[in-house]
Amino acid sequence: MAQYLNLLGLAFRAGKVSLGEDNILKDIRSKQATLVLIASDASDNTKKKLTDKCKSYQVPYRFVGSRVEISNALGKHDRVAACINDEGFTKKFLQLIDD
Repeated sequence: MAQYLNLLGLAFRAGKVSLGEDNILKDIRSKQATLVLIASDASDNTKKKLTDKCKSYQVPYRFVGSRVEISNALGKHDRVAACINDEGFTKKFLQLIDD
């Protein structure tokens, strides 16, 4: 399992992750979001909606793993995106993903 997936589970348990498209869009708009992770196999519509919103609010985003990997890391079913709401976690995620 990729290290960022372990970190995602940790961030989720720490209460620093929001899930669900509506919640993620709300966090981007309210500037709570520090990073948006999107499953590489999310639907084109979902990808476009989230990336467009991220771009207009200057929130970084990354395409990561599959919906199965993200769901397993969160211990949730069928999740295609997660929003990180913490600068510290975001820094670590970007180190792990971008290396």
